[in-house]
Amino acid sequence: MADPSSYRPKAGQIPDSPGVYKFRDEHGRVIYVGKAKSLRQRLSSYFQDLAGLHPRTRTMVTTAASVEWTVVGTEVEALQLEYSWIKEYDPRFNVKYRDDKSYPYLAVTLNEEFPRVQVMRGAKKKGVRYFGPYGHAWAIRETVDLMLRVFPVRTCSAGVFKRSAQIGRPCLLGYIGKCSAPCVGRVTPEEHRELAEEFCDFMAGRTGAYIRRLEKGMQDAAEEMEYEKAARLRDDIVALKRALEKNAVVLADATDADLIAVAEDELEAAVQIFHVRGGRVRGQRGWVTDKVEAVDTAGLVEHALQQLYGEESGDAVPKEVLVPALPDPVDPVAEWLAARRGSRVDLRIPQRGDKKDLMTTVQRNAQQALALHKTKRASDLTTRSRALEEIAEALGLDSAPLRIECFDISHLQGQDVVASMVVFEDGLARKSEYRRFQIKSFEGQDDVRSMHEVVSRRFRRYLVEKQKTGEWELDEEAVPDETGRDDNGRPKRFAYPPQLVVVDGGQPQVAAARRALDELGIADVAVCGLAKRLEEVWLPDEDDPVVLPRTSEGLYLLQRVRDEAHRFAIAYQRSKRTRTMKASPLDAVAGLGETRKQALLKHFGSVKKLRAATVEQLCEVPGVGRRTAESVAAALAASAPPAPAVNTATGEILDGTEG
Repeated sequence: MADPSSYRPKAGQIPDSPGVYKFRDEHGRVIYVGKAKSLRQRLSSYFQDLAGLHPRTRTMVTTAASVEWTVVGTEVEALQLEYSWIKEYDPRFNVKYRDDKSYPYLAVTLNEEFPRVQVMRGAKKKGVRYFGPYGHAWAIRETVDLMLRVFPVRTCSAGVFKRSAQIGRPCLLGYIGKCSAPCVGRVTPEEHRELAEEFCDFMAGRTGAYIRRLEKGMQDAAEEMEYEKAARLRDDIVALKRALEKNAVVLADATDADLIAVAEDELEAAVQIFHVRGGRVRGQRGWVTDKVEAVDTAGLVEHALQQLYGEESGDAVPKEVLVPALPDPVDPVAEWLAARRGSRVDLRIPQRGDKKDLMTTVQRNAQQALALHKTKRASDLTTRSRALEEIAEALGLDSAPLRIECFDISHLQGQDVVASMVVFEDGLARKSEYRRFQIKSFEGQDDVRSMHEVVSRRFRRYLVEKQKTGEWELDEEAVPDETGRDDNGRPKRFAYPPQLVVVDGGQPQVAAARRALDELGIADVAVCGLAKRLEEVWLPDEDDPVVLPRTSEGLYLLQRVRDEAHRFAIAYQRSKRTRTMKASPLDAVAGLGETRKQALLKHFGSVKKLRAATVEQLCEVPGVGRRTAESVAAALAASAPPAPAVNTATGEILDGTEG
């Protein structure tokens, strides 16, 4: 635990201007990022008597070992830089809203010749029109199915579209009237694009004109005694109205707004967002986060706005954002939102009327989400803390192991030997820091030697990173010269040491890991092994294992860490084996790409026939010149299987295992 006075800047050194500051721990990793209107006033508040600080702030300043800052011109620039640094450094003491899923959107691919309506998740693409997010993919499909009667836009994949065009027949949707079948030329590209744009207009809230147009068409058809057409239009109107009912009108003035509500307690906060477009609720999403820093409702709202709109631009940022509390100060945040939208954004607290009533509904959803989260993770924080304390007590550690790394070896009958490293921080998996290794120093199966190699490589790299930061002068003989990457506070590879190393195995594996650390001069990292047979915990230089109770939270955490390392290693080993099985003799030909490989195989039908072909025959394949043909022939000849042995007396082909 560091003393904040040991790294406190002198008062005259801190500028009295807007800026962004970073706290780093003893390893140089950024653990907290903040912004301030006055850096001098804000930073001075962290270095008061520890008893007067919020418990989480006190933990942060005692974990930190240094502080630095960057001066900016305005508070808007400070907001932008703070968001960028939080995304870049992923500091452990900042509030981070971690969504529990990827929300689906209804997307229209206007960037294609024949736009397609589909469900999309993940990063947004240029030229695609998005509506949502929705809570469930099935809700999108139900809405689309109803609307295809009126707007028969393409929904098929590129493969299905291409296949239908080749055979000259549309798919089932084309036959039942739910697709205009542009694949077979029933409509021109221009007519199909117009349909897609009308679909987008309807989804954007401009619904009245379409329904009125259909109603007039139905009446005209009835007057002309075209009753089948009138019935079809009637059914279209019903379908559109059913689609509209799924997104009931909540604001009568066709408002485009996002409503954000927060429910919180001392430890956690839940945020709910309702996306209202055209006066209708088009989507809903929510996050729950641990309050790892001392922050009020206004601060939570500011963090939520950064999370929600940090990667958005244009119409994705609505004209109006309604919140339960305004950030302090509010002007920089409003300017930042306006810059992302490209026009003014009204950021305010609803005071009366329909918007306030809807905000009450959003707030109720946030409270229910927090209650549900607590039900699912009842005493989870307490459980994790108890598990870490039990591990520390059982292994005789000075403090709880906040960072645990686990190593596992995987192979298939001695082939494709690989290893995995998984990381748990504060009892939770930190997947961004998982690592995979290939065993390089020897061939064959030897779990003990493999474990020694992997642990040595991991901590040798850590020492190199530590040397680069100037923390430790190293013995050049003990640590080979490896190329490291600039850390600069980012959570880089191998730059942060664990308090506990767990290996999958018993005494031999534990001894190998301990020996690797001793050879590198690392004495402040504990080592243990978890054997699968009886789930006993082995320590270095101990003849008897440590047996934790079966109901122990500490044992449960160690099992989860070990099982995750095993899963990660198996996945890597299988991926390597799959690549090996897919290997081809043509892979050895320099400059031969995948397209020409496929062309050769398609032309000759098999590798066997390809191997029997002459250079002249190879040159007949489009794209294959004489030099490439000669290279292919040489590679195939070098990889040809040995000729079978023949009994010269009888002419019998002998099995390779005989004689």
